Amino acid sequence: MSSGLDLSQFFDTFFDEADELLAEMEGLLLALDVDAPNADDLNAIFRAAHSIKGGAATFGTFEDLAETTHVLENVLDDIRNGKLPLRAEMIDLFLATKDVLSDMVAAYRQSTPLAPEHSQSIREQLMDLRQQPIHSDPAAQAEKKYLKIHIESIRPRDAAALRNEMALMGEVLHEESKEDAITFWLDTTTAVADIIAVSCFVVNEDQITTSQAPLPADAVESLNAPTEVATESIAATSAESTSATPAESTSAVSADPTPETSAASTPKPSAASPSAAPGASEAAAQSQKKTVADAAGAPRPEASRRGDSSTLRVGVERVDQIINLVGELVITQAMLVQTATDLDPVLHDRLLNGIEQLERNARDLQEAVMAIRMVPMDYVFNRFPRVVRENAQRLGKNIRLVTRGQATELDKSLIQRIIDPLTHLVRNSIDHGLEMPEQRIAAGKDPEGVLTLSAQHQGGHIIIEVMDDGAGLNREKILKKAMQQGLVSNENIPDEELWQLLFAPGFSTAEKVTEISGRGVGMDVVRRNIQGMGGHVYVTSEKGQGTTTRIVLPLTLAILDGMSVKVGDEVFILPLSHVMESMQPEAAQLRTMTAGEHVLYVRGEYLPVVSLGEVFGVAAYEPDPTRAIAVVLQAEDTRFALLVDQLLGQHQVVVKNLETNYKKIPGISAATILGDGSVALIVDVFALHRMNRDRAGGSYADRLVQSEVN
Repeated sequence: MSSGLDLSQFFDTFFDEADELLAEMEGLLLALDVDAPNADDLNAIFRAAHSIKGGAATFGTFEDLAETTHVLENVLDDIRNGKLPLRAEMIDLFLATKDVLSDMVAAYRQSTPLAPEHSQSIREQLMDLRQQPIHSDPAAQAEKKYLKIHIESIRPRDAAALRNEMALMGEVLHEESKEDAITFWLDTTTAVADIIAVSCFVVNEDQITTSQAPLPADAVESLNAPTEVATESIAATSAESTSATPAESTSAVSADPTPETSAASTPKPSAASPSAAPGASEAAAQSQKKTVADAAGAPRPEASRRGDSSTLRVGVERVDQIINLVGELVITQAMLVQTATDLDPVLHDRLLNGIEQLERNARDLQEAVMAIRMVPMDYVFNRFPRVVRENAQRLGKNIRLVTRGQATELDKSLIQRIIDPLTHLVRNSIDHGLEMPEQRIAAGKDPEGVLTLSAQHQGGHIIIEVMDDGAGLNREKILKKAMQQGLVSNENIPDEELWQLLFAPGFSTAEKVTEISGRGVGMDVVRRNIQGMGGHVYVTSEKGQGTTTRIVLPLTLAILDGMSVKVGDEVFILPLSHVMESMQPEAAQLRTMTAGEHVLYVRGEYLPVVSLGEVFGVAAYEPDPTRAIAVVLQAEDTRFALLVDQLLGQHQVVVKNLETNYKKIPGISAATILGDGSVALIVDVFALHRMNRDRAGGSYADRLVQSEVN
């Protein structure tokens, strides 16, 4: 371009914002009431399409994306202005258009643009929606006033640039050109000041005159003609906009055509921005560069005037690098603390105070950096209205989706990995859990089934639940299938253990394979993926009332608060969020079961006793429970006592992936580096309890009831 500005540096920003806008568009479309659509939602959907079109046209290399969003934008504009009635089938077409646009953005991101035929069909379908008069009341149209923009003393190439800019600011209803002047009648809700500001990149402000005026009579007649001709001119305008030569082209500021009314419908800013017009001064070019940079990551002008804080888009890899550096800082700080324990506090008072201050600063820095990586669960939950809608329609079911805890935050690295497991669980609930309307009515239920997604923090973990109010799990059917496959031999297996068999490889009770589920290749992958994130998954169910699948994940995999314990000569880390209390057991508190295991009686409750040294085969651990330390741990709804030799202290530890650097170890979730440079293993509390229970041959509660307590 004439200013020499390389806009390709803003491609990634545009792609990210386009993805966000498309996701917002999908959510709003799914929430629309066809019979009484919310005007704010219609405006927000229009703004999303408008912003994507403006950005795509600005760069000049995404012609197919710009043209498709332009056609979509015009249909949406007709609907929001009451010129075209909204129908149910339109929602399906708009959702299909959104999918095509997402494909385009993904292809452009990979520098492999899709063939034009990929979007041609969807454009034709959108154009078909407009094959009717869009201005049904010519008298009212003649009386209505629009923004009239008159610009004098302009050159022909500047007129072409202004024409393109006006098309991006709203709908150009009529244009008149006379010698060195041009006049536009614009249907827009963009602020006049913003339109003038954009125009000033091409002409001077004293050349511009604005007013409110009705359309000329010939323009009213033209607008009320069938829209086949109008559609052709739209395509021509779009092509002209996106294929302008460098000498003629100007980029566009994508401004909001309607004032914002709620945070829920606030669109993201477009990466589009004005570029210097031919012959512009160096100062104008520098101003333009600043505008482009600001628009790429800053909030909208309206937000700035309200005093909202600005935002900065930063690549995840840079945040990861900072987190790694903070982790190394925490390790270094721990080493300094370890070394300082041998120093005389009187002689080295200032040094010890400095180390203490460093420890506080390192913790504050770590918490601040980790907050950058946290993403609200809304990012995940917003994907499921579409999944529920389409799968429910396919199966003929009536399902309402409820989401709770959308603001609950989770580490971005985990939130990306939880999407696929959640999608499978949601589809399972739709297919197997929720009944057909007639079945629900026969059971005395509301014909509309309810599927609930919820998220909440609990200690250092996040609890994600997928709940349905369907028929519940069929114990007899699952037990029969499990016995056929040799997974169980005891018909009296507790429900909670039987439900866990649903996660066994190849296990499925589906009588037929459907498009949604039934092949038995999903639930085991769900559990494996969740365990790979350091989490665990559980199922509870009540016949006739529904099923709940609960996922427990750590908030982050980077740094955690831990308690270091010693067993023999080995040091282990217990996640502090699981630690309830610690004590030295007395002989009167211990009970021995027939199998040789122990339970610890604590305030009216018998807790299973797990020896950490025995489970991991540590040499020279303390075998006498009365001489060991019992750490009471909470694993979901179960508590147990873990025997260790010694408590060393509490501190932050930097989590290092063990599988990447070594291999998977049962009962161990990760490793860390201690202050003295040695490596300590971080205990997986859930897996540890499960390993010990399986090794002992059943649940402690069952054996306790069946055994004679000494």
